Amino acid sequence: MSYQAFYRAYRPQSFAEMSGQTHIKQTLQNALLYNKTTHAYLFSGPRGTGKTSAAKIFAKALNCENGPAKEPCNTCETCKSITEGSNTDVIEFDAASNSRVEEMRDIIEKVRFAPSNAKYKVYIIDEVHMLSTSAFNALLKTLEEPPAHAVFILATTEPHKIPLTIISRCQRFDFKRITSSDIVMRMVEVLTDAKIEYDENVLKIIAQAAAGGMRDALSMLDQVVSFSAEKMTIEDALLVTGSIGQDVFFQLADALIDKDIAKALASVEKLIEDGKDPVRLTEDFITFYRDLLVLLVAPEQTDLLEIATGDSKFLELASKFQVDTLYKGISILTNTQQEMRFSNHAKVYLETAIIRLAHVPVEGTLSSESNSELETKVRVLETQLQQLQQQLSQGMIPQANNGTQEQPKRQRQKSGGVKVSSGRIAEILKTATKTDIQTIKSQWANILQQLQKSHAALLNDAEPVAASSNAFVLKFKYDIHCQMAMENKTFSTSFPQLIANLTGTMYEVLYVPEENWLKIREDFIRQNGLKQNNQEGEGENSSEPTETMQLLQTMEQVSEDPLVVEAEKLFGKEFVVVQDD
Repeated sequence: MSYQAFYRAYRPQSFAEMSGQTHIKQTLQNALLYNKTTHAYLFSGPRGTGKTSAAKIFAKALNCENGPAKEPCNTCETCKSITEGSNTDVIEFDAASNSRVEEMRDIIEKVRFAPSNAKYKVYIIDEVHMLSTSAFNALLKTLEEPPAHAVFILATTEPHKIPLTIISRCQRFDFKRITSSDIVMRMVEVLTDAKIEYDENVLKIIAQAAAGGMRDALSMLDQVVSFSAEKMTIEDALLVTGSIGQDVFFQLADALIDKDIAKALASVEKLIEDGKDPVRLTEDFITFYRDLLVLLVAPEQTDLLEIATGDSKFLELASKFQVDTLYKGISILTNTQQEMRFSNHAKVYLETAIIRLAHVPVEGTLSSESNSELETKVRVLETQLQQLQQQLSQGMIPQANNGTQEQPKRQRQKSGGVKVSSGRIAEILKTATKTDIQTIKSQWANILQQLQKSHAALLNDAEPVAASSNAFVLKFKYDIHCQMAMENKTFSTSFPQLIANLTGTMYEVLYVPEENWLKIREDFIRQNGLKQNNQEGEGENSSEPTETMQLLQTMEQVSEDPLVVEAEKLFGKEFVVVQDD
């Protein structure tokens, strides 16, 4: 007899031999025991988790000469013929290669005929999601009102591709991935029956590489057994499965703790040169960090480990990490794995992730020096807070420091979130002239016309109020418009350039809300003694302040002149220019 692969030779022949899926086995066995079986079932789940095997076992238990029973006897003629695949009443249909509506109609026409040598006709349709829309429509009516002797078992790995009208007519069973411990137990049974020596650490490597699929695990076990000469070794398992040993990850994690990026990158480079897939390497490194996290928070749960072991060296390695550090490492690697799916440069992403992992702080607490410095700052702040509270309790208003009082011009006033440079505006007022402001105002209408509509809208209620030879002040009626103009980088860049194109001068523009402008103007007059000079009419040294004062008074008069106000209402501010004769 020719050699059979492990996954075929050791296919489960009863519910008891199935690994995992306890919730499904118990439900089907109870239905068989109490004669509550239905006409249609949907088995969905990842590959290699026992869907087709469960369907065949259920068909045998349903048609067994001693049943229906919780378990098929596997000794009667019906059970033997179903196991061998020769029973004409148990039909296996591969939808992947027979997806057309013609094949489905052929099955439906034969459903109405009674079974020839069994109690029920059982149709096992594998990969049912591959059926065409027409085939599903043809199957729909039969699933809704099947003959009493017909049972349909639909198996799929992609249930979301099946029409909801089909799913609603079936009892759905979702198969889960088989745990590594169950996979190891099944491989031990297989190797014991085959009288092959084994190392449990080798089986753990195979189980981890199988990712919850029993068929994949048995296939890889078959390959490792064939590759090994006399006894399976960890090196053989790592080579065949493409996995990476725990010692390699130990060295890599140790290098990351020491911030030795060169050593870490060299380890990754060697693994890739040896043929390791960067995506698979990233996935295994996530699992290794997860094992370190388990060792850190629950060191007694060594059964949950997949790559690392509960040895003292791994416990010591885990103790060097903080929980937050491992969290961040797993997050970085997981994001990297997602990004690799859409790139042809997986190696670059992995190397970048290694560098980022090296910069994640290993210690979650501050150093003693940082702690002492922080404590000193806290004590200083507490002292200052006590002094302020004491001053307030005595009715005293806390004063600003001397440095601030000596330089009032450099203070920035805030109004509704708008920062105003009052010092710079005062400097412009010192050199402001009527000629400069008229130069700006004469081009104001052209400026508004050439601005973008969204930018011009910001200046609807704005006007230039003071100008020097290279700067001018733009007053806004509303604070929000002023803030929007200051924060709009496109506007603040294009606006001065447009003015330069029209006037030939690159002006510095200072934005100020109306409330702030009135306060700044009043402070400027008071600080420079302009009112007194204007009243006394003193001569030589007062010529420049007098001109500035006249300019400020003129602007105040213009804003209060009823004729000007009425003209602005009729024609708009941008079209009204006031000239002094």
